[in-house]
Amino acid sequence: MLAVPATAAAAALLAAGCGGGGADGEVELRFSWWGADDRHEATQEVIDLFEEKNPGITVTAEYTDWEGYWDKLATSTAANDMPDVVTMEERFLREYSDRGALADLNELEGLDTSNVDELVASSGDVDGQKFGVATGVNVLSVMADPAQFEAAGVEIPDDGAWTWEEYVATSAEITEASGGDIYGSQAMGYNESSFNIYARQHGEALYAEDGSLGFSKKTLEDWFGLVAQMQEEEAQPTPAENVEIEAGGPDQSVISTGSGAMAHFWSNQLAAISGAAEGDVELLRYPGETEFDRTGMYFKPAMYYSVSAGSDHPEEAAKFVDFLLNDVDAGRIILADRGLPANTEVRAAITEDLDEAGTRSAEFVEELRPDIVDGPPPPPIGAGDVVEITRRIVDDVHFGEITPEEAADRFIKEVEAATQQ
Repeated sequence: MLAVPATAAAAALLAAGCGGGGADGEVELRFSWWGADDRHEATQEVIDLFEEKNPGITVTAEYTDWEGYWDKLATSTAANDMPDVVTMEERFLREYSDRGALADLNELEGLDTSNVDELVASSGDVDGQKFGVATGVNVLSVMADPAQFEAAGVEIPDDGAWTWEEYVATSAEITEASGGDIYGSQAMGYNESSFNIYARQHGEALYAEDGSLGFSKKTLEDWFGLVAQMQEEEAQPTPAENVEIEAGGPDQSVISTGSGAMAHFWSNQLAAISGAAEGDVELLRYPGETEFDRTGMYFKPAMYYSVSAGSDHPEEAAKFVDFLLNDVDAGRIILADRGLPANTEVRAAITEDLDEAGTRSAEFVEELRPDIVDGPPPPPIGAGDVVEITRRIVDDVHFGEITPEEAADRFIKEVEAATQQ
């Protein structure tokens, strides 16, 4: 999907005409992002505020949905026509930086990153250069519906101490106690970040600093063993239902539809899940955080702001990114749409403006902070393909077509092939 030709070298990109000059010397920047209508409207409001505070600079908005965004960005980059400021996702940061498409933000004047949360401050760094600055932070959590636990007569576990064994047992207990009317949990294996947490709990990681695989086969096999056990013990929906639910997104989650008690989602999705559920939804830490030698949960940059290496106006582009990152008035418009603000001072200033779900997400993130050890490095080139690889293999495990050992072998082989440089 991100077939940016190697011939689009840095020198060519630097000669490209991103942005431009308008009438009377006015600088024109292009800014691209993905998302739904609410994000588009809020972002345009931020752009209007920036233009009001910075006469002489205009910003042209370029936005689309998630799938269309990456096709469009790949095409524009190959044509040396990348927008001046782009929104980047962690799976693709190295893809673009390695091809010389992104500017080193450390070398651009006017961009202050000193107040960025230390747990994500270096997340956009590749080989000592900063190609992206985090817009905000999310954390992968287990969301639980207290009403469903109560209906099944099962207590919500203590997430400060629960183990993976307790997670599986609790999920199976809910399904059994409800006579199958309520599933204990939604399938957990589809998001490779779940395995990353499990691997990090074991002192390993999905990816190493150099982009190679950072886990042992045994750890991955044990993980797929848990995935299989959840299915075998009917702790989650049937294999066919899993496929349908996964395709439906948050609106079709077991919590949103009232058919299950737990599901795995990023913290910024709490509003969407809570809005569809009948009652309040709680955020729980991942199982196993106190079970092993270290914790595995981490703060994930919701997305990044990056600047094109070919921008005709790098100084103004940096000024715009600085505004998005550090201006409190801009933060009050964006709120938690791009994750809780990466700038900790802006985060503190806008907390009182968040809705209930946003406030609870912010509180959850702060509660986790003392136990977060570090964050993972940017994924390797090709990491975007791992989403589909994971889905196919997990489906085969659910349907009983392969064993956990076979799943581990396939995952390692296919991910190495997808990410091999």
